[in-house]
Amino acid sequence: MILNHLWGLYAHPLEEWQTIDNRHESLRYSLSHILLIACIPSLMGYYSSVYLGWSIGAGEAVHLTHDSALLIAVAMYFALIAGVFALAYLAHWMAVTFGAKPTFTQTLELAAYTATPVFMSSFAAFLPELWFVVCVGLVALAYSVYLLYTGVPILMHIPEERGFIYASSVVTCGLILLVIILAATAILWTNGIVHPMFT
Repeated sequence: MILNHLWGLYAHPLEEWQTIDNRHESLRYSLSHILLIACIPSLMGYYSSVYLGWSIGAGEAVHLTHDSALLIAVAMYFALIAGVFALAYLAHWMAVTFGAKPTFTQTLELAAYTATPVFMSSFAAFLPELWFVVCVGLVALAYSVYLLYTGVPILMHIPEERGFIYASSVVTCGLILLVIILAATAILWTNGIVHPMFT
C-alpha cells in the first residue's frame, strides 16, 4: 500500500524511518507516494476556494470561479511535485560533502516523507480561515523539520552530529525552494498568466 508509512511517521517516527530504510523501496514506490500526497493540497485548495470561500479578516468570504481554481490547483500540483524533486536532488548533491553516499531514491524518500505533514496540513482548508490555516501549516512545518532531523542519520547512514548539520542544510535549501515557488507564483499572478477570477 502506498500510504503504509503515513501512520508510522506520526505515531513512531524513529521506528518508521528504520522500516523505510530496511525495505529499500523502489523509485516507483516513492514517486507513487509523492503523486498521491501532492493531490491533497491541490484538491483542498480547489474545493475550499470554489465551494467554501476564503475569509481574510472580518470581510466577506472570497470565492474563485471553477475554471480559475482548477488552473491554480493544477499549477500547484506540479509545483509541489517539482519542489519535492528539487529538494531530493539538492539533498543528493550535498550528501557527498557530509560523507554519505545515498542513492537518489533514498534522498527522494527523505524529501517525500518529510514533506508529507506539510501536504497533509492542507486538510485545514475545510475551515478556510487564514489564521487557522497558517497555524496548522506552521505546526506541520515544525513536524516536517523534526522528521527530517530524525530521518537523516537513519536513511543517509551518517553519524548524528554530521546528520544535524546535513539536515540543517537541507532545511535551508527547502526554505529557499519555498521562497522561489512563492516568488514564481507572484510573478505569474501579477503578469496575468495565472490570474484568479472571483465570483
